[in-house]
Amino acid sequence: MLRKTCTLSALVLAIALTATATRGGTDMNERYDRGWAALSALAPEKARTVQESLADIAPDMARFVVEFGYGDVFTRPGLSPALRQTATIAALAALGNAAPQLRFHIEAGLAAGLSPAEIIEILYVTTVFAGFPAGLNGLAAARQVFADRGVTPPPAPAPETTDRRTRGLAALEATSRNAGRQVLDSLADLAPDMAGFILDFSYGDVIARNILTPAHKEIAMIAAATARGTMEPQLKVHVKAARAVGVSREQIVEVLIQMAVYAGFPAALNGLGVARTAFAEIGE
Repeated sequence: MLRKTCTLSALVLAIALTATATRGGTDMNERYDRGWAALSALAPEKARTVQESLADIAPDMARFVVEFGYGDVFTRPGLSPALRQTATIAALAALGNAAPQLRFHIEAGLAAGLSPAEIIEILYVTTVFAGFPAGLNGLAAARQVFADRGVTPPPAPAPETTDRRTRGLAALEATSRNAGRQVLDSLADLAPDMAGFILDFSYGDVIARNILTPAHKEIAMIAAATARGTMEPQLKVHVKAARAVGVSREQIVEVLIQMAVYAGFPAALNGLGVARTAFAEIGE
């Protein structure tokens, strides 16, 4: 069961998703109205700036962002605004080449109800898939957004007292089960230390942390792996893991559809193909 976050900003966003908006006093089409309401609720100070910054070179791009990115995709049912921002932050951090957009969506994540601690955890999870440079750059973006908004970063949680390997094995068993163990076994003859790093660091140090729900973590991992576009085996493992921790087929598909906006249609289509295979392999 996905945890519900109740904040004033999230409530404002939920109301805005059903509102009708106009831009500059000019009536727009229904897709634009719906998208503009959602975009304005996420980052009201910056939504118009994004539009105005494109007016002199590509006004149609500004319209596409609102109509397609927000009117067609963001406002679809199936994922809450907070979960959509979880996926978007993970994807943009994993891509590593979209710092302005990442800062925008970290701010939007706060508006959608994600806490600063949860945003930092999303970046930790992304580090597992995209590497430390991507994670460090993502944290730099978060630091700037928090400073601009007067948000105090959360204190570090108390160190875990249990053994890393024990935590890693427990997290692996709860999510990836046989698929994860097959990955570890496949490294025994070539790089057994890599298998140890996966257990101790990826699962024991990061995935076992409990600030994000297991469902939030799997959604972040699916988004990051899809955005990178080179991780089909790992994506299949985490589609199955997402189902194991209660993420629905509909929610997984919605994450992958959303990746068309942030990583492109080829990445989204490839992700949907992997998901189809994963669902078939678990009998769905």
